[in-house]
Amino acid sequence: MSDTPRTDKNRFHSDIGGWVCYSSLCRQLERELHAANSIIRQQQLLDEENLRLQERIKRLEEENDAMRADLLLWNEKEVKL
Repeated sequence: MSDTPRTDKNRFHSDIGGWVCYSSLCRQLERELHAANSIIRQQQLLDEENLRLQERIKRLEEENDAMRADLLLWNEKEVKL
């Protein structure tokens, strides 16, 4: 499979009765576009994972705070006994 499918699909284009071959520049631009889109998608996935992990950290901190509050309450009850 080619790494420049769009260029290959339209490799020859009829223009005023003649055939014009796309240059290697067009193929290189398509490769660079594909690479840039891949990088952008990877960054989007990393951003989504980062957000998910930040939310998990927040939940764990809230659970930790709740457990500390319960422990303090438990200790206060034991001291009174």
